[in-house]
Amino acid sequence: MRLVDHMALLTALDWCAAGLIILSWFTIGWWIEHPGAKHPSVTVLMGERRREWMRVFVTRDPRIFDSQILASLRQGTSFFASTCLLAIGGVLALVGNTAPLQGVAAEVSEMPVPVLIWQLKLGLVALFLTNAFLKFVWANRVFGYCAVIMASVPNDPGDPKAYPRAAQAAELNIRAAINFNRGLRSMYFALGALAWLMGGWALIAATAIVVWIVWSREFASIPRRILIEEDV
Repeated sequence: MRLVDHMALLTALDWCAAGLIILSWFTIGWWIEHPGAKHPSVTVLMGERRREWMRVFVTRDPRIFDSQILASLRQGTSFFASTCLLAIGGVLALVGNTAPLQGVAAEVSEMPVPVLIWQLKLGLVALFLTNAFLKFVWANRVFGYCAVIMASVPNDPGDPKAYPRAAQAAELNIRAAINFNRGLRSMYFALGALAWLMGGWALIAATAIVVWIVWSREFASIPRRILIEEDV
C-alpha cells in the first residue's frame, strides 16, 4: 500500500483534530507573548521583574546572589532539555516497534490500524518534543550570554556603561525566559498529542484541556494575582 493510501485512512476528523492542536499551540503562544495592556500574562509581568532585577543588580555588592539565581535558571533549562531527549528517544523507539500499540488497539477495536498511522500520530508527539528540546537548548545558551553581559557590568554604579549593560542583560534574560516558556508549552502539547492514539475526538478534548491549563496559568493563576497586587 502506498503512502497516499495510508494517509487516506485518516478521517477528516483526524485531520481537523491535528490541525486544531497545531493552531492552538501557535495561537496560545502568540497570545501569551502579546497580551492586551489591560490583562498582561505572567510572562509579560515577569519580564518587567527581570528588568527591575538587573537595575537592582547594578548597585548590589557582592553579586554572588545574582550569579546563583542565573545558575539555577540554566540548570532548569538543562534538566528539561535532557528530559526531552529521553522522551524523544522513547517515542522513536515506539515508532520503530508499534506492536504494543497494535496489541492494545486489537483489544478495543476489530478494525486493524496500519503501522504507518501509528507512526504518523507518534510523529506529532515527536514534533512537539523536538521543538521543546530546541527551545530549552537555546534558552540555556541565551542565559549564558546573559551571564557574560552581567559579568561585564562595571562595579561602579556611576559608570556610564553600568545601566546600559544591565539593560542588555535584562533583555537577554527575558529572551531566554521566553524560549524556556515556549519549550514548556511544547511539552504540554506533546502530552496532549498522545491522545490522538485514541482517536480524533480524544485529541480535540486533550487540546481543549491543554489550552485551558496553559491559559489559566498565564492569565488566571494565583502567582499572576500576586504579581498584579504588588503592582497595585
